[in-house]
Formats: sequence, C-alpha cells, structure tokens
Amino acid sequence: MACSWLSSLCFTPLPRDEQRGQPLFIGPVFTREATTAPRAARFYVVPAVAVGTLLGLLWTYWQIVTGNQPFQTAGTSARFGSEVFQLLAPLEMAVATLMAAVLTAAAVAQEKDRKTLILLLLTRLTNCELVLGRWLASLLVVLMVVAASAPFFFIIVLLGGISYGQVARVLAVTVMSALAAGSLGSTLALWRDKTFQAIAMTFLVLVLWLLGWEAVAGGALGPTPFGIAAEALATAMSPWRAVLAAAESDLFATAADRATIFGVEPVTAFLVVSAASIVLLNGIAIAMVRVWNPSREARTEEREDESRAIWSQPHAVPAKSDTTTDEAARAAAHRAPGKLREVWDNPILWREVCTYAYGKKILVIRAAYLVVVALSALALYSLLGSDEGLAQLGATIPPASRALVPLMALSVVLVNALAVTSLTSERDSRALDLLLVTDLTPSEIVFGKLGGVLYNSKEMLLLPLVLCGYVWWQGYASTESLVFLIIGYLVMVLFAAVLGLHCGMTYLNSRQAAGVSMGTLIYLFVGVLVCMRMMVAVGDSFMSQLPTFLGFILGGGLALYAVLGWRLDSAALKWACMLTPFATFFVITSFLEHHYGSVFLVTVLAYGFATAAMLVPAVSEFDVATGRTGERDD
Repeated sequence: MACSWLSSLCFTPLPRDEQRGQPLFIGPVFTREATTAPRAARFYVVPAVAVGTLLGLLWTYWQIVTGNQPFQTAGTSARFGSEVFQLLAPLEMAVATLMAAVLTAAAVAQEKDRKTLILLLLTRLTNCELVLGRWLASLLVVLMVVAASAPFFFIIVLLGGISYGQVARVLAVTVMSALAAGSLGSTLALWRDKTFQAIAMTFLVLVLWLLGWEAVAGGALGPTPFGIAAEALATAMSPWRAVLAAAESDLFATAADRATIFGVEPVTAFLVVSAASIVLLNGIAIAMVRVWNPSREARTEEREDESRAIWSQPHAVPAKSDTTTDEAARAAAHRAPGKLREVWDNPILWREVCTYAYGKKILVIRAAYLVVVALSALALYSLLGSDEGLAQLGATIPPASRALVPLMALSVVLVNALAVTSLTSERDSRALDLLLVTDLTPSEIVFGKLGGVLYNSKEMLLLPLVLCGYVWWQGYASTESLVFLIIGYLVMVLFAAVLGLHCGMTYLNSRQAAGVSMGTLIYLFVGVLVCMRMMVAVGDSFMSQLPTFLGFILGGGLALYAVLGWRLDSAALKWACMLTPFATFFVITSFLEHHYGSVFLVTVLAYGFATAAMLVPAVSEFDVATGRTGERDD
C-alpha cells in the first residue's frame, strides 16, 4: 500500500493542457520514468521482497533469542526491539547506498553506450533537467524500497527500546546516503566513457571514503582540527558511522557519542554534509555535462567512421594491377597509425587482452585500486603488530580479517562488474549483433570474454593473495589455511565472473543486468555477515539453529532462482539455486566451529557447481537476450 500511495501521490502525470502551460516536475526525463515505471510489476515486487526480507530477519532473530517463547517482561521486549533495530538499520542503509550507486552509474552509462545521451543533448532540455531527471529516475526503486520499509521500522517501536526519533534519524541517514551515492555514480558516469569505468570508480571512491574516515576515527591520521573529537568527525562524514550513531539509544550513549561539532550533533552534521555533497556533485555534473559529452573517444570514432567511408569509395583504389589493388585496399582498410598486428585464433580474447576494450582511462581505476590495497596493507601491518592481534590470534574472527575481507569482497564485486559490463556494452553499442552473425562459436565468445575479464582484473586476483601470503610468512596462518584461502578465493572470483556473464546474457536492459548481478553478490556478502552476527550473539550450537534459519534459506533459494534461472530451463541451475543457500549456511556454521576443511570443501563444491551450471548453458545454448524475442526493454 505504501508503494501504491506514494507513486499515486508523487507520480501522477499532469493533464496535457497543464503540461503546455507549466514545466514538468524536474523535466520530461524524470516524468517519463515516473509515469512508466509503475506499470512494471517489479516496481512493486522489489519493495515487497525487501520488506519481506526484513520481516524474515526479524522472525529469525526472534526465534534465536526467545526460542519461539513469548516475551515474559516489558524489559525483554524492549531489549529485543533495540537489538533487532541496531541489526537491521545498518543493513538497509548499506544495501540502499550500494544499489543507488550501481543503478545510477549503470543507467547513465547505458544512455552513453546506446548513443541516446547525445540525442538528449540535441533537444531543448536544459542541463539541470537532463542531469537531475536522470539521477532521480535512476533512484526511484531505491526510494520506493526505503518508503516501503518505513512502516516496518515504526512498528518495531511498539516492542520498546527505541523511539520514533531514532527511526526518523535512521531513515533520514539512509535517504541522504542513497542520494549522495547516486549523485556520485551519476557524475562519474557522465564523466567516464565506459560502463565499467563508471561503476568501478564509484565503488572505489565509496570504499576510499569509508576507509579514510575509519582511519580518522581510529586516530591513525593524528589529531583532528579545531579540537573536534575524532569519532564525532568520522560520524559526521561517514554514512556507516552515522547510521550506527542514529540507531544508538540516547540512554546508552557514551561521552564520545555525545560529542558535538560546533554545537551540532554528529548525525545532524552528517545530514548537512550529505546535502552539501549532493548539491556539489550535481552542480558539477550540470556545469560539465556538455563539456564531457560527447567524449573525446566518441568524437575520434566518429571521425574514423567518416574517414573510412571516404576511403572506401571506388575511386580511392587504383586499378593498375592486382598486386597494386590488393595493397591499396589493405591500406584503405587500415587507417590507424602504426603497423598491422596479427589477430589470434580467438579474436574476442585478442581484443580483450591486446586493445583498450574497456577504455584508455582504465589505468585510473587500477591506480585507485592500488591505493585501496596500500591502505589495506597498512591496516594489516598495524593489526598484526599490535597487542590485540597477538591476543586474538586464535579467535574465531581474527583482527587481520578486518583488512583482508573488505579488500577481497571489493575485488570480487569489481570482477563481477567487469564481466557484466563486457557483454552489456557490446549489446548497447550493437556490436553483439555483428558477433552473432560471424562464424565465431559460442565457446569462443564466452571463453574469450571470460579470459579477457580475468586478464584485465589480474591485479584484483593477485594482490589480495599477496597480502594473504604475507600473513602466512609472518606465521599468523598455517600452510593448510593459506592453500584453502587461495583456492576458495579463486573459486569465488570465477563464480563472480561467470555470474556477470550470465546476467549480461540473460537481461536485455543493461541497468537491470548490472543491478541483478552486483545485487546478488552484495546480498550474499551482507547476508553472510548478518547471519554470522546473529549466530555469534547467541551461542555455540550453530547446527541446531538450522530449523530457525530454514525459512530464510528457502527464501534465499527462491529469490536466487527468480533472478538467475527464470529464463533458462536448466535442471542444474535449479539445483544450484536451491543448494547454494544451504551450502552457505553450512559454511558459516563450520567456520564458526573452526572446521576449516569442511568450509573449503563445501565452498569449492557448491560455488564450483553453481559456476558450471551457469557456464555450460552459456556455451552450449548461447541464448543471449537481444531484444528480438519479444522481451520488453524497460
């Protein structure tokens, strides 16, 4: 009901006479999206699934804490309400922020790949209408999810332990974080030439921002200016710390939590900083959109096409002899400077490896990734050399994982983004249609793309393993654990790459393909963290909690099949979607019980089988969504 009411309130189109007399709300780009989006079923399914997931987590945590027993006292109910709110509030903020960044960057990049952004620049649209309209249109689904979850959080207030003010602060932090992340993704996508560049730089900027303010909060960068408390300053700048502070009850706030910034609470300061960031980023995009677009690379391609058309005329090739004709035709066909290069037997792999298939400015992304690796290495060195690292060497979750796990998760997500955009960019530029009419086999196309993805992401494959080798060299990990970690990480990287190719082939809409592919990984990582937190909070008998998590596992399997296996009639893919959540639960429980051999074996078997289940149909059937099968491109 919340989705229908909000859409009817905000997205009701104006009558035709009124549209002639006054401007549309934020321009026709947003108005069209707001009018057509509610016609699709997923506009209502996505918020419903999000709220259902929150309800499932609430029910699961209630079973863990109470064992299906009613609350005996009001204090027990209030304590449960406070704990579950502090568990779910950061979860919603993290998912909303990441998905807002992905969807906006993918939407703008799709306009550029399809050359429709150039057409919009030729219309009477102002820069403000174009930038703000595309930005808000891309955030409709995210804003609807937050609006639909608001009643859920207000209902938790009835349990006690939290106030309506806490819920309002959490929702405000979530909305402002999503808007700021969307502004960042939109601005970077308007600036960059390729889809992968936009998505990867958005993620890297977000990660660097969060890591930087975590370092400030830990005092790694020295004293803060103007005598401001380090934690208060980090809360005012970091969305993660802001949502934690907003969810914290005032009754349990410490002296550090009550610190202010020039008399302003840190959460309020974060809202002000977020609003300023939104205005700044969109202001830059509005001012530079016609300077950045069309890009220099697009202008170069246009001039090359014109030159190629001129030199392909019949009078351009002299007819003195057959040898002269062949040489002139070869020279006319090859207009690029430099000598001719021999193409490999697999031209797809040759293009991915030997050319700038993802743009010449991908080096900027690699440099930003190296900065993240350097920060992770410094954090790892600091944690291993501290007394805390020595004291918790045998702990279930050692301190060294704080530096390694975020880096590995970021690397897997970037590999997935590279894989999904390698196909969607080809389709949006109509190059995929040309590949499908050549004599290339499906295996050459699929394995060529897969090999190119792994080659171009070699830094993301090797550098995290180098840090793992450093941990082993210092004696903090056994050789067996190192081997398990290396093989398991490579399996997850291969799974992420094949998942990206699978979604790129399955979904016609590039924005939807990127959202499903990266959203699957994000929900996987966040779900694992939430389950581990709930299990660690209640005790040691992890396997006895299977009935409690059974509903959550079954729901995850159905959701996985709904987004991955609906288009292909594959029995292996159905089994993979249903077995992977059970295997993931077993991996979590075995890890918490220190059964690392079982963790390694089940991870390799489960995700290796899921990888094969997606890869085999892609090679054998090669059923690519091209828009000719009646599928609607919305």
